[in-house]
Amino acid sequence: MNDLKIAALVPMRHHSQRVRNKNFRDLAGKPLFHYIIETLAACPEIDRIVVNTDSQPIQEDLAAHYPQVTVLVRPPELCADDIPMNDILLYDTEHVPADLYLQTHSTNPLLKSSTVSKAIHEFLDKKDAYDSLFSVTRLQTRLWDRFTQPINHDPEVLLQTQDLPPVYEENSCIYIFTADNLRARHNRIGRKPLMFETPVEEALDIDEESDFLIADLLMKNRLRS
Repeated sequence: MNDLKIAALVPMRHHSQRVRNKNFRDLAGKPLFHYIIETLAACPEIDRIVVNTDSQPIQEDLAAHYPQVTVLVRPPELCADDIPMNDILLYDTEHVPADLYLQTHSTNPLLKSSTVSKAIHEFLDKKDAYDSLFSVTRLQTRLWDRFTQPINHDPEVLLQTQDLPPVYEENSCIYIFTADNLRARHNRIGRKPLMFETPVEEALDIDEESDFLIADLLMKNRLRS
């Protein structure tokens, strides 16, 4: 199908600001970060999985359970909380050659391998027209800005929410890009990006303690069924 080499990049910090130890905290029976590694490993399109981390426990766990994963030890200058993700991706792409890069997060445990594979295929089918891909969640609800101005609806016309024109939230589940575009724009999203809609039930990103609890319940339900 494709002779391009694809590397999956997964940044993982040891320190977490809002959910303590979230990357290696137990979720539905195993460390949170195991889910995304296993999801990516199940995608035949991906040639290499790369974890950029400053965490010794994560490095040791990867060596024990996923020796096929390439570990990049994050240098101290990239460890601060305010370092942009694009700087970390620039570091990764300098050290791991590939034709395409797919970036996701350990905080997306509900993301399925079939969805990742679908995103790759969709981008490859349309790569002559687009220079990158990012995943989104469709929203069909009444949205307002901070000045109480309607964003996607006319308050004088009370449409059913399912009839509203959709807007899309960047959900941070999947990004696909080339090193050249990343360097040129210092951004993983290019000038001609393709939006890829992911199922709502897979798009949960663990950012707060409540997100972790919800993801734990959803994963336990998925495993039971």
